[in-house]
Amino acid sequence: MASIDFSAEIPQLRSTLSSIEQVTDIEALDAKIADLEQQASAQDLWDDVDNAQKVSAALSHAQSERRRISELSSRIEDLEVMVELAAEEDDADTLTEAENELVSIHRTLDELEVRTLLSGEYDERDAVVTIRAGAGGVDAADFSEMLMRMYLRWAERHGYATKVMDTSYAEEAGLKSVTFEVSAPFAYGTLSVEGGTHRLVRISPFDNQGRRQTSFAAVEVIPLIESTDSIEIPENELKVDVFRSSGPGGQSVNTTDSAVRMTHLPTGTVVSMQDEKSQIQNRAAALRVMQSRLLLLKKAEEAAERKELAGDVKASWGDQMRSYVLNPYQMVKDLRTEYQEGNPSSVFDGEIDEFIDAGIRWRAEQGKSQD
Repeated sequence: MASIDFSAEIPQLRSTLSSIEQVTDIEALDAKIADLEQQASAQDLWDDVDNAQKVSAALSHAQSERRRISELSSRIEDLEVMVELAAEEDDADTLTEAENELVSIHRTLDELEVRTLLSGEYDERDAVVTIRAGAGGVDAADFSEMLMRMYLRWAERHGYATKVMDTSYAEEAGLKSVTFEVSAPFAYGTLSVEGGTHRLVRISPFDNQGRRQTSFAAVEVIPLIESTDSIEIPENELKVDVFRSSGPGGQSVNTTDSAVRMTHLPTGTVVSMQDEKSQIQNRAAALRVMQSRLLLLKKAEEAAERKELAGDVKASWGDQMRSYVLNPYQMVKDLRTEYQEGNPSSVFDGEIDEFIDAGIRWRAEQGKSQD
């Protein structure tokens, strides 16, 4: 009766789910949820709004992930019962329903399996995406705007928050560049496979002779690295010297050695403070200034690290990772994974999950081959 061998499919589903549970580490996930629930129930949670939002988002994501795994186990059990009933009653409608549910479970398992491949240091972070028009003139600028819409529509389909941070418009049409943030669990790990040169081939709407035009855009994806408002500095990293304060003309301001010179040994940063009346006050003021300077230094280092993570993406014939062909045929093809779609309109409307999943799997395989 059945065109699908459920006796082989259902054990395979259970095996795949078991592997996902092992990689996810259910016990660790449950412990994380318990810890976040405890933090979320603290009476002073919302005294720090930013931290409260992070805790709430992390808890919601962890609970959602745990729920998906639990529900999958139940769905597989229900599927088995459905198949047995269909066989006993020779019910074609129930069998069709079971076949559709099998496809749905496979899809959900595939999504969870891809998530287990995101284990990089910054994969859990929010993502900052920058798109820059490359070779191709006004068509490239228009292509950049098409890509921005594609990613924003993708985020909208998943319910992810986005925020456009910077936009540079081209003179005739489209965008010279745009930068936007995508806030979601594993946004960077997911979108990082989109980084590279994208190529568009079409009949140019800006060419009055109707010629085919090839244009390029560079997509850069970096993690949103978090910074705190202050930096804790271990005492053993500070050298503090005291000396006598002096005023204009070299005259003594007071008779005690109240001035402070503070040196951060790892970086060589030096701060001197003598405006306060006591050594304790000068030391506290120097520490505040030192923390501010080290925070600026940290941000500069993070900027350099983000640049290194993003790589040098050139929007031209080199380093192409995906082609969008609208003429003479309709095709979007990833040149790394060989995955392709024959409906560019749906792709530009944000249906890029299959491209992203294929990219994540490809990256994981590349990592294994280099080990």
